[in-house]
Amino acid sequence: MRRLRELAGRPDVRTDLLQIVKSVIAATAAWWLSAHVLDSPLPFLAPWTALLTVHATVHRSLSRGVQTTVASAIGVGLSFLIGFYLGVSVWTFALAIFVGLAGARITWIRDEGVAIATTAIFVLSSGFSDQQPLLVDRIIEVAVGVGIGVLVNLLIIPPMRDQQASSHVDRIDRRIGDILVNMSDEFSTSWETDAADAWRREIESVSDEVETAWGTVHFARESRRSNPRLVRARLVRARQDRVRQNGGGDGHRPPEDHQTGTGQGVDYEEVLGRVDEAVSHMRHLIRTLHDATYSEGPWDERFRSEWAEIARDAGHAIADPDAQMESIHDRLVGLTHAMAEDGRLPRDSWPVYGSLLTSMFHIAVLIDDVASMRSVR
Repeated sequence: MRRLRELAGRPDVRTDLLQIVKSVIAATAAWWLSAHVLDSPLPFLAPWTALLTVHATVHRSLSRGVQTTVASAIGVGLSFLIGFYLGVSVWTFALAIFVGLAGARITWIRDEGVAIATTAIFVLSSGFSDQQPLLVDRIIEVAVGVGIGVLVNLLIIPPMRDQQASSHVDRIDRRIGDILVNMSDEFSTSWETDAADAWRREIESVSDEVETAWGTVHFARESRRSNPRLVRARLVRARQDRVRQNGGGDGHRPPEDHQTGTGQGVDYEEVLGRVDEAVSHMRHLIRTLHDATYSEGPWDERFRSEWAEIARDAGHAIADPDAQMESIHDRLVGLTHAMAEDGRLPRDSWPVYGSLLTSMFHIAVLIDDVASMRSVR
């Protein structure tokens, strides 16, 4: 039950479940209208197109809905032309599918162009002679299905993907932080190539998750387009601003709606770009530690203990944006100056030590950057 509750609490699972429910509502409503109001002999056209129209974002429902309407209308027209002039046979059926699939390559309906062929299949397979006088009715049914699909997506909690994008960024940051903490624990004592190999596998897994997160971030950007939730939030804020300007209210803005991201307008593409950069620096850091396992000679204990402490605190700061830490950057500068002034470090050791410091300098920049801000997490 605990696992089920955790699964149900994930933003991506809740969004998927909501999309399923909305698709069921749209298809069922379209079928009822087609069967009981329009009294259609083909009551599957409307629910089929409604099902195709409930997309992951409102903008996509609108744009794809128009494409579905046009493609389905072309498919209805194609089936009637072929059926009327050539009749329905194996060869004309194949011709309708061929023309429909060729028409699906038209650029401005490419996303839903296959509806030309599928609509032609439905009409030709359902008794063409009986449907011949009802061409306009079939197009109306398609339009009804698209209209219901768009309407349901607009009215029933229009999907916002900002929370999913935030969840991805938060999970990736925590994984990067955990890797750094584990590395510092190993480095402060001793480590072998097996540990470095494990870190490398983990950071590659994080890199794969970043690739997945990019798709979610693109969805989050698209979900803000044509979304009535954002329009409503802007109207509320504008009204409250006018009240404050006229001397009313208490002078405080309402808290940001993190579900819609309407308060600060987080640029998740920039955030994820910085996270991607952090993964790259982590990969380089792990490679340096992996190669250092084959180096001869002991480590300088002062460098070892202080660098491990800095890496541990950096990991905690990345994993937890509310963690209060002394400036990682300033501590790295202090360690660099101390090691340079000490004069005991062998010259052939500086490339490895310098590489570790440089990688941590780059990672330290991200700790105070947008990837670890509370507004994102």
